[in-house]
Amino acid sequence: MSTTRFLSGIKPTGAPHLGNYVGMIRPAVAASRQPGVESFYFLADYHALIGSDDPERIHRSTLEIAATWLAVGLDPDHVVFYRQSDIPEIPKLNWLLSCVTGKGLLNRAHAYKAAQDRNAAAGRDADDGVSVGLYMYPVLMAADILLFKADKVPVGRDQIQHVEIARDIAASFNHLYGEHFVPPEAVIDEQVATLAGLDGRKMSKSYDNTIPLFSSRDQLQKLIAGIQTDSRAPGEPKETEGSALFQIFQAFATPGQAADLRRRYAEGIAWGEAKALLLDQVDGALAPARARYEALIAEPGRIEDVLLDGAERARAIATPFIQELRAAVGLRSLRTQALAPPKAAPAKAQQPAVFKQYRGSDGRFYFKLVGAQGRLLLQSRGFAAPRDAGQAIARLQRKGEAALAALAGQIDTAATADVAPQDLAAALQSLGA
Repeated sequence: MSTTRFLSGIKPTGAPHLGNYVGMIRPAVAASRQPGVESFYFLADYHALIGSDDPERIHRSTLEIAATWLAVGLDPDHVVFYRQSDIPEIPKLNWLLSCVTGKGLLNRAHAYKAAQDRNAAAGRDADDGVSVGLYMYPVLMAADILLFKADKVPVGRDQIQHVEIARDIAASFNHLYGEHFVPPEAVIDEQVATLAGLDGRKMSKSYDNTIPLFSSRDQLQKLIAGIQTDSRAPGEPKETEGSALFQIFQAFATPGQAADLRRRYAEGIAWGEAKALLLDQVDGALAPARARYEALIAEPGRIEDVLLDGAERARAIATPFIQELRAAVGLRSLRTQALAPPKAAPAKAQQPAVFKQYRGSDGRFYFKLVGAQGRLLLQSRGFAAPRDAGQAIARLQRKGEAALAALAGQIDTAATADVAPQDLAAALQSLGA
């Protein structure tokens, strides 16, 4: 049986909440138990430094999140569980990847664009308050993924782009220095990729609408009582669509239990009764893990030993691989120079342009034409079906520039306003159009 390698990370920026658990931690732990799966799970404490200047919060959150993963069933004997900052090969790879990553690729990263949009709305300079860490975040994430040759990366929908960027960076490096990296694929839990918070929006610390994962029953009761509902009275039929209360219940229920509550919604269950059912469901599901969590928090040295053991196992893979990559880019011992005379460097071939087809966070299907160092040359608008996007790509490959006019309404020209027409024409021609 072939082995598939999964890798997941979570930033230590506060106690985990139900959304973290349902959207990422639980599916990651479940994936680690599947046959033919090799799992790497880590605490992304380098990432946590972006936008945080509270060392004590990061330190405390690292303890809480490590205890969380272990409490919910992550087996450190079966997976490689480590702290990002314990792996010095990660920042080394971060620099190697930075040297093959086009600035234009990072200019389009969602987090950076969102920061610029906020500045524009406030009338500030576009890069006001934007650290290099925020700008380079996708490269560090690519280093996390590529160092361990991860095949699959479970992420929320808002992180799909980062995995796509990691693929682009891997392709650029492989083209220049040979096939070293595995192109990763994002894995989304289609059932519950995100969880609604107390106010109906996505559960997020930034919205202050979260339910901490290991709240006591009393705390849970207070928080669940605050979940927003509509004004429909007992006896009036209620909609499950858009109901944060129902969505949270469904995330912790069996299909049969969810179907029963859906029926009771239609029959007009009172909101107070529905909230009582939710309390029992969530508390019952999490009480055993909560007890394990509290025991682990009381013994931080035990958690530290687990993380250091995981780092040792991770470095057994990372250290020889980083040496391989250093040699590939020319960072070698000078003794090797004396063993063989230098050879004339072969002419570097121009990186061919390549079409990449993918599914966006809106569920529609897109393609892009990417050139040297991940430069975006052409970006489509969304298609309803993957076949439609594939047919558009085929037309561009066959007819080149002649097909652009026919596809004008399906091309996002604003995304590539900085691309010269002759550059696009040359790229299409290189595909044999």
